[in-house]
Amino acid sequence: MTQQSDPTGLHRVVDDRPVLPQAAERLDTRRELWPDEVRVRVERLNLDAASFRQLEQEHGGDGAAVRDAVLGIVAARGKMQNPVTGSGGMLIGTVEEVGPASPLGLVPGQRIATLVSLTLTPLLITDGLARWDGRSEQVPCDGHAVLFGRSIAAPLPEDLPDALSLAVMDVCGAPALTERVVRGYDRPTVAVVGGAGKSGSLSLVAARAAGAGRTIGVVPTRAEAEVLTRAGIADAVAVADARDPVALRAAVGEAGGPADVTVVCVDVPGCEGGAVLATRDGGTVVFFSMATSFSAAALGAEGLAADVTMLVGNGYVPGHAELALDLLRRTPALRALFEQRVGG
Repeated sequence: MTQQSDPTGLHRVVDDRPVLPQAAERLDTRRELWPDEVRVRVERLNLDAASFRQLEQEHGGDGAAVRDAVLGIVAARGKMQNPVTGSGGMLIGTVEEVGPASPLGLVPGQRIATLVSLTLTPLLITDGLARWDGRSEQVPCDGHAVLFGRSIAAPLPEDLPDALSLAVMDVCGAPALTERVVRGYDRPTVAVVGGAGKSGSLSLVAARAAGAGRTIGVVPTRAEAEVLTRAGIADAVAVADARDPVALRAAVGEAGGPADVTVVCVDVPGCEGGAVLATRDGGTVVFFSMATSFSAAALGAEGLAADVTMLVGNGYVPGHAELALDLLRRTPALRALFEQRVGG
């Protein structure tokens, strides 16, 4: 390999155009490493919630068709990047080989979770996903993946089951950014849209731990409201279709809003306007969903003359994995919600 490597992974981009790996149409998945790379033997993928939902809906819940679609995407692109949602997920596996110039501090035999998206991770699947029924976000898998010099990975904790760790680490950026934003206010009211999901429930607990004066979990159904109420991780639970701006504003208001901080964690499009309406002037809206239309959010806020700060959760905050795992360990009700979701 005579081409010089780049810590961002540019040397793995097969496209003729000069783009970063996330924007590339296809990545090079060869096993041979450049000096600053790491090869991981893949054990399990965790598909992004928006991506899995889209695939499930497109194929009418046919698990075999979903499995074939994922295999087709990875084979065509050399990475897992849903062409509709643009999102991917993350993985866990065992370090196989470490290049001599890798700055990641990993060693062969170490079991890790990658904390960078599958949309920019070279991935080769070798088992045809034979152990996956196509009906869950977590995908047993055999193959290899490659990490770059600027990739992020964390050792898997020994005190938690793999499936549980993967579910938490997949969304660990949400609670970390929520905590950072909440600490910038004096006992704020925090509304989390999608509060019963993985990122939403973690964000509710993170907001409370960071000093929120009141937390409001917004869910779409009475059944989810009952689950979240029993868990006790929100001070109030509101039921509303987040795609209905007026309904969302009213639900948050009746639960103690408007919110100083609104965190959007749902995996469906069309929630931008309601999140803005539910937030008081001077407040902050954090969009932590790959289903968000950021143009709709910006233009919608402008059209409403809403004086709110809008943040795009990019999935990375220093120390995010440790923070999320610690929240899970210290909050039995939160752990129970995750165990119910992952079935373990």
